[in-house]
Amino acid sequence: MPTTRVSLFEPITKLVPLTSAKTPLRVLLVVPEVSPYATVGGVSRVAAHLAKELVNLGHDVRIFMPKYGFVDEEKYPLEMVVEGLKIRTDQEEGVKELICNVKTHINEWGVRTYFLENMEYYEKRANVYGYSDDPIRFSLLSRGALEFLRHFEWKPQVIHSNDWQTGNLSNFLRTAYGKSRDLAGIATVFTIHNLFYQGMFDHRQVSELDFDDGKSPIAPLFDERLRRQNFMKRGIIYSDVVNTVSESYSREILTPEYGEGLDKLLLEVRSKLFGITNGIDYEDFDPATDPLVPYNFNVHMIHERVKNKLALQKEFGLPQGEENFLVGMVSRMTEQKGMDILLECLPRFLEGFDAQFIVVGGGEEKYVAAMRDLQKKNPKKVGVHLMPNFTLPRLLFSGVDATVVPSRFEPSGLTQLESMRYGAIPIVRKTGGLADTVVDLDAEENAGTGFVFEDYNPWSLFAQLVRSQENFRNKPLWRNLIKRAMAADFSWESSAKKYADLYRRAIQLRAREDAESGRAFPQEG
Repeated sequence: MPTTRVSLFEPITKLVPLTSAKTPLRVLLVVPEVSPYATVGGVSRVAAHLAKELVNLGHDVRIFMPKYGFVDEEKYPLEMVVEGLKIRTDQEEGVKELICNVKTHINEWGVRTYFLENMEYYEKRANVYGYSDDPIRFSLLSRGALEFLRHFEWKPQVIHSNDWQTGNLSNFLRTAYGKSRDLAGIATVFTIHNLFYQGMFDHRQVSELDFDDGKSPIAPLFDERLRRQNFMKRGIIYSDVVNTVSESYSREILTPEYGEGLDKLLLEVRSKLFGITNGIDYEDFDPATDPLVPYNFNVHMIHERVKNKLALQKEFGLPQGEENFLVGMVSRMTEQKGMDILLECLPRFLEGFDAQFIVVGGGEEKYVAAMRDLQKKNPKKVGVHLMPNFTLPRLLFSGVDATVVPSRFEPSGLTQLESMRYGAIPIVRKTGGLADTVVDLDAEENAGTGFVFEDYNPWSLFAQLVRSQENFRNKPLWRNLIKRAMAADFSWESSAKKYADLYRRAIQLRAREDAESGRAFPQEG
């Protein structure tokens, strides 16, 4: 039977699943980090909240991640599941196997997480990322997940891997484990959270000698060649289904501008490429109950927000006043996040208007230093917390009038969703997930949830800062804008249902390919 071709631009909700939408699925999410055990980037929150919502929908979803040394076993008691798990290194000489354990914990949401324990590569490390042997550490994670499933009674229908760190998993499954009956019939989904990060090398400056075609055998674990292999490319090639974390980003990466050297490959496999916009957990991010918000409020009592504004101004040592137009930013300070155009236009905006600016986040030193200098020159207008923080953003979102997200590119973005949930109006560039979630204000039609600009330059951003400040002066208009932003629904429930459909699509495609190749081993359920 020929494989059905599905248009990239066909909404995921229109896909016809192989099994009934009421049939529970068994899914293993493999991730380098997941909240609350390890939280560095957005993927940790995405994995945690997606798993939570899928479990709420009745699916058997479990998570597999490294057991880092900082995981608090007193707070999260772990139970041994598999002891002495042997994971091959494929080395012809020297260490041919690494010995690991697998432990487990069920969180407050009923989601079971498995932890791959290894002293050398996880427990002795103080951080999640940033080591020269990260390719070894995350290849070990990918292969460890497969070895674990071979020796464990529970078997998923789908393995869902995430970003370059787990891109080798699908490659291992289809090659090194291609004849394993223990893993037969398992479908794979690979999520691209950010195509820019493809491994521990500069993918834009790869010599012909180091170029990875993505189809040669994965190098042995301790081979120097492993560091130069493109795990992201391999995840795209070998996975049954590939998705990005917004619909617009799934189209953008088909172009040279956003494709990071993989646009031609993505065009070749576009029939298995989809986009699902991330959500946020509306129980966690709820201004009516959030303990990190000094004065709780909801969409029916937005007049209470001003108390948070005054508290935020006081926290950052700025003059308190309701009429000051207060703009905030929570972000990594990198070029991707639009720091260059923001730093070019922000001084002029602050000089010309009765406005204030507060930023929370760390990043590249040149941008951190520039923000520090801006604050020193404008102590009554600029407040800074120049390092990552997981509590201040809630206060910021609940108190600022607007947030700015001027990204050069943005696969999904979460801060604009969190901002709207707390009544802070987003000022964003029309790209990726920002384009999918923020609707430009139309004052005449009383519509829209924020301010949107298209061209990536400081003057386009400056224009929207001025436009937002002017509309802030119209109190009835601004109050309605806040209400629409807070009422916008980007909860995980809708996105989780789309992921369930995506998993069914992957199962369908895997079953067809196995049947056509004579490798069909039917799964139960």
